[in-house]
Amino acid sequence: MTSNLRIRRIKYLKTREGNFLGFIRKTHPIYPQNVCLRGLQFRQPFRIFSSGDGPRPKGLPPLMNFPQIIWPSIFKSIRNWILCNTIITPYFDREFNLPDFIAGSKQAVEVVSHAISNGDWEQLNPIVIEETLSEIKRSVSSFSAQQRKDLAVSKEDIYFSFPYQVGVMFDDEKERQGVQQRFVEITMCYHVLLGLKELRARDITPPLNVGISPEYQDRICICNYRFIREFTKGKEGESEWKVNIVNHFKPSDLIRS
Repeated sequence: MTSNLRIRRIKYLKTREGNFLGFIRKTHPIYPQNVCLRGLQFRQPFRIFSSGDGPRPKGLPPLMNFPQIIWPSIFKSIRNWILCNTIITPYFDREFNLPDFIAGSKQAVEVVSHAISNGDWEQLNPIVIEETLSEIKRSVSSFSAQQRKDLAVSKEDIYFSFPYQVGVMFDDEKERQGVQQRFVEITMCYHVLLGLKELRARDITPPLNVGISPEYQDRICICNYRFIREFTKGKEGESEWKVNIVNHFKPSDLIRS
């Protein structure tokens, strides 16, 4: 959808995140120090293995070619608040608010991840952009049965989530034709402990340092989803939020590599 549009994005704020990144590294030692970071995103989380490297670790290969997001950016969070409260809610949709969107997005993660895990592509047609779905199908075709199983996420397994980036976009070509076609795109990050729902049902509370606990490391998964919706004047009631980016990865894979 968006790949066929010539889009003018609202200029992103330039950020300096060095001090914050240093704090994250000190307080979350699960993530290796030698991984190349930029903007709190892991750019190259997977190592290329040759035939002499032995068996490849059991991890989650990427579903899509998209930078892996783990932590929020203070500056982007401020910008997100400004966009939501000064542009999207007043001018696009007066009923829009981030807390409700985040709650709904968790349900979407559960539906999408289970459908991908089960290969139920028909269920995803109304929810996921066509180009995105095609790329996911190609990626999942090489997954093992266990890797497919690890993709399934219950919303109750999500213990931390945040909107990483909110964007407002316009189609320049449509604008030249006298139609101001506009879109809102929200990139979300979810921290997941697979099986957390079952643990809570048994009154088991994971430790606060779950990220560095060997018992739980392989059960921690991070999901990046990006949602898009058209807010062109007159079409607000016709459009729905759709997913155009899906990525799941395990921080423990970074340590293995």
